[in-house]
Amino acid sequence: MPKSLEKIETKAPKDLNKAETKAETTKLAQELGELQAVLYAMQKHSLLIVLQGLDASGKDGAVKEVFAGINPMGCLVTPFKKPTEEELSHDFLWRVHKHTPARGMIQIFNRSHYEDVLITRVHGWIDNETTKKRFQYINSFEELLQERDTHILKFYLHISHEEQAQRFEERLVNPEKRWKYRPEDLLESKHWDKYRECYEEIFEKCSPEIPWHIVPSDQNWYKEYYIAKTIVEKLRSLKLEYPVM
Repeated sequence: MPKSLEKIETKAPKDLNKAETKAETTKLAQELGELQAVLYAMQKHSLLIVLQGLDASGKDGAVKEVFAGINPMGCLVTPFKKPTEEELSHDFLWRVHKHTPARGMIQIFNRSHYEDVLITRVHGWIDNETTKKRFQYINSFEELLQERDTHILKFYLHISHEEQAQRFEERLVNPEKRWKYRPEDLLESKHWDKYRECYEEIFEKCSPEIPWHIVPSDQNWYKEYYIAKTIVEKLRSLKLEYPVM
């Protein structure tokens, strides 16, 4: 993987057909639902899906589209927003650990523990020494989860600055998306380069044995295909079977 996100394409491969790819995504979503049912019945493995990305990168849309066929009994979604006073009174992983998946479950993190080495660094709320320690804690945390048969997939939704600006504009004019508009998002966008720099260091230093999937996300149809395909391939690899009573 190139060290710089600037060198990674944000659009789908040019040889892909949009209609055919969307049809394949539909098939993958159906298979995902079938695999999740076996995962739930088997009660041996769990799956943690981490969705990270800059504002307007499409995290909410990915959850809605990719997991539409999942039985809600076996899948949970937790969004990590600004910490509450209670959360800030504990260590930074406290609010995260209690949402990790039990065996048989799929847990989706819409943002995650990585926010505590992102926005905190961009705004100078933690220093370099604290950051290094948090990298180590994150690595140990993810290692602990793996030891309990939790499989971790980490996705970075990779959009261009131009696409982000266009999506912000759409939130202003589209009534269905107006509720998502926050003036502070425009302020955060001014730190684009710093966020990219912090992400690149995370990719390098946080649990390198659990690779980040850098998902070209300027086009939602390809983002959804990429994520669905990756998850299905992971679940297939687990050789899931219904238990014999």
